[in-house]
Amino acid sequence: MEHKHLDQLRSVADVQPRPLTRQERLQRWIALLEIDPTRSLNSLGEIEYKPPAERALVREDNSPLTVAYEDPILRADGLASDRLGDAMRYFALSDGQAHYALCSCLSGRTMEASTCAQRLRNATGDVTWQSVVGAWALAALAVSLPGLVYLLS
Repeated sequence: MEHKHLDQLRSVADVQPRPLTRQERLQRWIALLEIDPTRSLNSLGEIEYKPPAERALVREDNSPLTVAYEDPILRADGLASDRLGDAMRYFALSDGQAHYALCSCLSGRTMEASTCAQRLRNATGDVTWQSVVGAWALAALAVSLPGLVYLLS
């Protein structure tokens, strides 16, 4: 078997990369945000009050959407711009998910990139196993605490 670089293959075949899945897109965006977790990003101004057509056109310089759009892989995969409507379509975000992760009413005018990454995880169900184990451990502690207090008193 002969190995060739992708550029060499493109000269003899129409090579198309596999499109990213929704989960891969979201994970990449979250990873991009976490590269510089303390980066101050502009949130989107009160998007819930805008009519849908106007909401789709909302954008801010240096926003979490800017971080996604600056990535050549996400752009090549189909992210059309750093406008809210394009991002919602590309990442398959509902109005509620976009509002929770990006709106100024929840985070103020600016937010840290790590905060946005965590909100994206929470909003889209991208929960790590450590979070699940931690939640179960806290629940177990809450349930067993009264019994422990009774035994020790």
